This record gives sequence, C-alpha cells and structure tokens, in this order.
Amino acid sequence: MPSLPRSDPPPVRLTLDPAFRPCEPEEEDELYPNGIFEFNITRLLAYIGAAERFCVEAVALESIPHAGSGAGLDGRAVAAADLTRPVILAEIAPGRYNLIDGHHRVAKARGEGVPRIPAYRVRCPEHVAFLTSTRAYEAYVEYWNSKADEASTHRPRRRRTRGGGAGNMRRPP
Repeated sequence: MPSLPRSDPPPVRLTLDPAFRPCEPEEEDELYPNGIFEFNITRLLAYIGAAERFCVEAVALESIPHAGSGAGLDGRAVAAADLTRPVILAEIAPGRYNLIDGHHRVAKARGEGVPRIPAYRVRCPEHVAFLTSTRAYEAYVEYWNSKADEASTHRPRRRRTRGGGAGNMRRPP
C-alpha cells in the first residue's frame, strides 16, 4: 500500500520566558552582532562542545550566500583561517540558516575553490540562550514568531486527486 505524502509539522512558536537571562559577554568572548541580535559565540562553541548531539556536516558553500565576502574581512585572518574547524549556522527563521561564526573560513574556502565546508547547525530555540541582551531576546522571539506564522500560512496543502486511487476505480461496463 502506498504511503501518504509526509507533511512537516508547523514551525514551533517561541514563548517569552520571564526568567530569561542574557548570555552576558566576558572580556575575551567573541561576539557576533547582527543588528539587534548579538550572539555570544565563545559560549555557544562551549555548549556545542559539551553537548554530544551536535554533528559536523559538510555544507555546500553555495548554500551560504553572501557570507565570506565584503571589505570588512581581514586578509591576514582569511589566509590564516583553519578550514577544518566547523563554522556555525544558526536557524534564524524556520528552515533558514545564517552563518554566525566562520566568515573568514568561508572567505578562504571560496578563494581556494573549496565546494564544501564543515559546519554545525544550531536549531532554534537552542541558540536563543546565547543572545547577549534581554532586548535582543524579546525582539528575536517576536521576529521568530512572525516568520513561523508566515511559514505556517504558506505551507503547501495536500491536494486530493481524482481517479487513480483505490476508492475511485471504475467498474468496466
């Protein structure tokens, strides 16, 4: 018997946690600012290292658009980048990942024509704990939920087909 098409569950909505505590940076912590959303990369890397569920995967550079380019990258840092060290991709909208750590590595890989790079994918809500301010956290929850709602309303619906199904077989005349 053929199986029915699988329907992915709708994206999870986030709920504001009144007990949220920002991941305040210490002096030497590496941060990734993205507008109001600033992530503590040092602590996120420690979390990834301690949690045994994160697997390194080879990600095609073409799936990381716009990363690794721009005048803000230090050429010496690009040249010294270690391509064996995984980059971090964070799910910033349902099913959409952005590079939050590894811009120099991606730039080096692009420059050397390397098609894939090792990466960790950190799904939402796991990376939310590494936001560095309450304001960023509250804005992120609102942003994520708007994207989750958008994704839920634009999900393709399964269509019923006429004919071909066992319940629609015609008897010969």
